[in-house]
Amino acid sequence: MSVDEKFENTSDKMGGKIKEGLGKLTGDKQTEAEGKTDQGKADARGKVQDARDSVKGAAKSLFGDDTKN
Repeated sequence: MSVDEKFENTSDKMGGKIKEGLGKLTGDKQTEAEGKTDQGKADARGKVQDARDSVKGAAKSLFGDDTKN
């Protein structure tokens, strides 16, 4: 996972936590649920990116790194 992807996921997750907290504070269940959903999406995206990186690493170890110029 690139630094940009990590930053984006962390940013999305923090935004979700803030939204969830705001929803709890104001008693707005919809905003609270949206915050939880945003956090879940960021977690899922991070796991997909980690899995993608694992597959890339495995492929490089099996077939070598042909991307070097």
